[in-house]
Amino acid sequence: MDFGFVFIFNSILLGVGLAMDAFSVSLANGLSEPNMKKRKMCGIAGVFALFQALMPMIGWVCVHTVVQYFEAFEAFIPWIALGLLLFIGGKMLIEGIKNHGEEEEEKRGVGLGALMLQGIATSIDALSVGFTISEYDLLMATFCALIIALVTFIICMVGLFIGRKFGTKLSNKASIFGGIILIFIGVEIFVTGIFF
Repeated sequence: MDFGFVFIFNSILLGVGLAMDAFSVSLANGLSEPNMKKRKMCGIAGVFALFQALMPMIGWVCVHTVVQYFEAFEAFIPWIALGLLLFIGGKMLIEGIKNHGEEEEEKRGVGLGALMLQGIATSIDALSVGFTISEYDLLMATFCALIIALVTFIICMVGLFIGRKFGTKLSNKASIFGGIILIFIGVEIFVTGIFF
């Protein structure tokens, strides 16, 4: 294999496919914090990009070392993603309902702990991309992961900008809407992972 057009194009497509869940969660984060600063937006997109690059590399390492254990773990991926996103989305939904009448300034937005859980939940299915890129050597797999990270970062920034814009218009209903989006994504990952 070489670093030709097909390799780069396939890596970009992988990045776009993997980043869709992260895009939706970024949209929800932007909705729940309409006054988010650009620095924080870059941090959130960076965390998603990091996880989306890290998971395929972990999968690649597993394929090249402990493939039989990785195949056993793969069955739990949809359950883990569902649990994490139901927890985070449910928490956002409850806080949105509880704080429905309160002032917008009192909203805190997404914290570091929740962001890490979101990063894991939206990227855990990317572990199986390790099988897809298993024929790559270490350098190519790393380069592919970096392309995936860059694509994810860009897509998540778009999601955050869109969410922030509509979050301002939705006012304090945004947290409720964001929580519903996260729950929906969790169910979608679960259904896709179990039945398809």
